[in-house]
Amino acid sequence: MSATRPAAVVVLAAGEGTRMKSATPKVLHEICGRSLVGHVVAASRELDPTHLVVVVGHAREQVTAHLAGIDAGVRTAVQYEQNGTGHAVRMALEELGGTVDGTVIVVCGDTPLLTGETLRALAATHEADGNAVTVLTAEVPDSTGYGRIVRDPATGAVTAIVEHKDATDAQRAIREINSGVFAFDGALLADALGKVRTDNSQGEEYLTDVLGILREAGHRVGAAVGSDHRQILGINNRVQLAEARALLNARLLERAMLAGVTVVDPGSVFVDVTVTFGQDALVHPGTQLLGDTHVGEGAEVGPNTRLKDTRVGAGARVDNTVADGAVVGDQATVGPFAYLRPGTNLGVKAKAGTYVEMKNATIGEGTKVPHLSYVGDATIGEYTNIGAASVFVNYDGEHKHHTTVGSHCKTGSDNMFVAPVTIGDGAYTAAGSVITKDVPAGALAVARGQQRNIEGWVARKRPGSAAATAAQSSTEKDSGQH
Repeated sequence: MSATRPAAVVVLAAGEGTRMKSATPKVLHEICGRSLVGHVVAASRELDPTHLVVVVGHAREQVTAHLAGIDAGVRTAVQYEQNGTGHAVRMALEELGGTVDGTVIVVCGDTPLLTGETLRALAATHEADGNAVTVLTAEVPDSTGYGRIVRDPATGAVTAIVEHKDATDAQRAIREINSGVFAFDGALLADALGKVRTDNSQGEEYLTDVLGILREAGHRVGAAVGSDHRQILGINNRVQLAEARALLNARLLERAMLAGVTVVDPGSVFVDVTVTFGQDALVHPGTQLLGDTHVGEGAEVGPNTRLKDTRVGAGARVDNTVADGAVVGDQATVGPFAYLRPGTNLGVKAKAGTYVEMKNATIGEGTKVPHLSYVGDATIGEYTNIGAASVFVNYDGEHKHHTTVGSHCKTGSDNMFVAPVTIGDGAYTAAGSVITKDVPAGALAVARGQQRNIEGWVARKRPGSAAATAAQSSTEKDSGQH
C-alpha cells in the first residue's frame, strides 16, 4: 500500500467518557456540525484506506447506528470490555481477519481537530523511513495526563512511551507527548499485540507497549512530530469540547477569509464544516451558519442571523433572520426579523420583510411580502405585492391546505386568505378582506362588513370620560368655525 492509501485505519471509540457527565456517548458530542468521531472518520477517509474500522464499546448500538448514517463504508469492531487501547486494536484486527498486510493507522475517536493532511504526513514518514511503527508526537505547553515520549539521549530514537500515571518525575517533565496516533506495519502489529502484558497501574493492555516490544525485537521505531499540537487535543469534558469548537471554528473562518469571504467579526460568527461560500460573501457579527448552508457570491448575511440548511443566492441580503431549509434567490432580500421555515423558496429579487414568517411557500421573482405577514403552504407568482398584516390561513384543525396567488397581483393590508383558494393573475383584494372564494384574474375582491357610524355613542355610553370631553370640544370648535 502507498502512503496515501493505507491498508486500514482503526478509530478507537469504545470509551464511556464519564467526565462529559452526559447521557450522550462522548464520541457523539458535536462541534461545528459533526460528531467528534465523525470528524475523525472524515479525516481518515482522506487517506482512502482499504478498510476503515471503528472500535465501539460503550453505547455501541447508538454509536454504530450513527456511524452507519454518516459513512456506510465504516466497519465496526466491538470491545465488550474496555481492557485498554492494545486490546481495542486487537478487536479491530480480528474484525479484519487477524492480520493486515500493509500500513495500519490507529487514531483516537475524540480528536476532532486532526486533519487528513497530518495523517498523510504520518503515513508518508512511516513508509519513507521503513519503520515498524511511527508515532505522531507533539510538543505541548502542558503535558499533564499525556503519555511521554522517551528518546535515546544519544540518537534521539524513540525508546518508549510512558503513561502519565506510570511516569517518573523526570519523565513527567518531558513536553513531547504521544498523540495516540500511530502508523504500524500490520503484520508486526498483530504479532506484537499478542505479547502485550497488563502489569501496569491500570491492569490494561497498552498499545504503547507495542513500541518497546518491536524495538527489542530489532525493528525500527520512529516518530513524526506534528506541526500543530492543537490537532491532537483529545476531548474529555465540556470545557475541552468548547475549546476545540473555538479552535475548529477559527480554522474554518480563516479558510473562508483566505478564499475571499469577508467576516467582519470572526469572534462572533459560528460555522459548520459543511458550510460553503461564494467569493466576496459578507458575514456580519452574531451570525450562525449551520448544516448544508451556502452563502452565494457577493451575498450579505447578518447581523444576528441563524441559517441552517439554507441556500442564499448571489447578491442576496439576509438581515436579522432565522432560516431553516430555505432557498433565498439571487438579489433577494430577507428581514430584518424574518423567519423562513422549511420549504420556503424565494425567487430572484423577491422580498420577505420585517416580521414575516414563511413555510412551504414558493415566492416568484420580484414578489414582495414586506411586513407583518404569515405565508404558509402557498405559491405566489411574479411581481406581486402582499399587503401588510396578511395571513395565509392554511390549517383547518386537521389538514393543511394550499393558497395560490398569481402574478402582478396587489393584495390589501390585513387580508386573510382562507385556503384552499386561488387569486388570479393581475387581481386586487381590498384591505381588511377575508378571502374564502377564488378571485378571477383582473378582478377586485372585497370581503368585509359595511362600515356603520353611530353618532353620539361616546357621549351617551361614556359620559364624563376623556374621550367624551375631547369629542365635545371638537364638536364645539367645529360649530364655532361654522
